[in-house]
Amino acid sequence: MRPTAWGTAACLATAAALAACSSAGGPSSDAQVNFSLATKPSTAPAAASSMALSAAATPETYTDGTHTLVIDQVQLVLREIELKRSEATGTCGDAEGTSHDCEELEFGPLLLDLPLGGAGGAARTFSVNVAAGTFDAVEFKIHAASSGEDAAFVQANPDFAGVSVKVTGTYDGAPFTYTSGLEAEEEIGLNPPLVTTDAAATDLTLFVDLDRWFRDGTGTLVDPASANAGNPNQALVEGNIRTTLHAFEDENQDGSDDHGGDTSGDGVAHT
Repeated sequence: MRPTAWGTAACLATAAALAACSSAGGPSSDAQVNFSLATKPSTAPAAASSMALSAAATPETYTDGTHTLVIDQVQLVLREIELKRSEATGTCGDAEGTSHDCEELEFGPLLLDLPLGGAGGAARTFSVNVAAGTFDAVEFKIHAASSGEDAAFVQANPDFAGVSVKVTGTYDGAPFTYTSGLEAEEEIGLNPPLVTTDAAATDLTLFVDLDRWFRDGTGTLVDPASANAGNPNQALVEGNIRTTLHAFEDENQDGSDDHGGDTSGDGVAHT
């Protein structure tokens, strides 16, 4: 059962200190999961824990030898972030699923600022309590908020009415703003599965490979402005966004898989 509208609102205090809501609408104190974001692994592992609490504000620069892309800010809207139990037969939120199949981390919509620049590593976004268990996937929706369904969110973030992704920066020195109304359901496998216990908190990182967002199949950079709605590279970039997400256990919050997996992105878009 989903939380009531009141219960959902009560769980949306702030991204830094979120109240915990289980998929049954009540609190759980069995295990804690810390949800973090990363766009590149840390270059200074020893300092990762201190960097994890705040996202660096410095720009990120990419080049293909001819063009230069500087990204100043990336914002992403997610909702219904859930962990899927290993024994679950359906996807989280499906009619087939039941409340014990998934643990809800955040209902949302949630506006996330991706960490850029600096020495890399993961930035803690929120922490929640979940029931202890073994989870083999994290599921969520990339969501363009609507003034009807998400009225409170849109009122607080008017620039994100109908927008799920926003990127600002420069391309070959010219300023750009890229926005997308992309709607997609993502299921990202956790290999090995994430195991939560009441003995210690577990850290889960969502890795976003920004370096691949604005590149074509040959690795050549494309102008982000050419990917706005109705422009030639819209489908290319939206496809890149959907397939450059990866999730893994990251106890030291350095933006790298604790078990040695790569960050090539294994998101599966359902819609």
